[in-house]
Amino acid sequence: MANDSERYRQGMATRRAVLGDAHVDRAEAAKTPFDAPFQELITEAAWGHVWSRPQWTKRERSIVTIALLAALGHHAEVAMHVRATARTGATREDICEALLHVAIYAGVPAANSAIATVKQVFDQMDQEAE
Repeated sequence: MANDSERYRQGMATRRAVLGDAHVDRAEAAKTPFDAPFQELITEAAWGHVWSRPQWTKRERSIVTIALLAALGHHAEVAMHVRATARTGATREDICEALLHVAIYAGVPAANSAIATVKQVFDQMDQEAE
């Protein structure tokens, strides 16, 4: 079983460090036999292989991930990763710069849609901080 592997354990630790225990606990509680293989895959591959590599900081990975997700139009994932910046150290200025790159290299509509999503998340984060 994948969740017995060292890569899975490392992935789960990294996933929790980036997304937070509450998010991961919700995802784990919602897991069904149908999506369990997918959850194991992303935990090992995305979090255990890629996000756990030492070559980039979590801040750098966060910035790149947000830019890629924005360019691809995956707004729910953009929102999730913007929330994660509270733990990765990526700043609002970092996200702004990343979205400027998205505008030039992936298109203004992709960046514009992502900016709307990011602004909503920032508003939510600001309200929660008050």
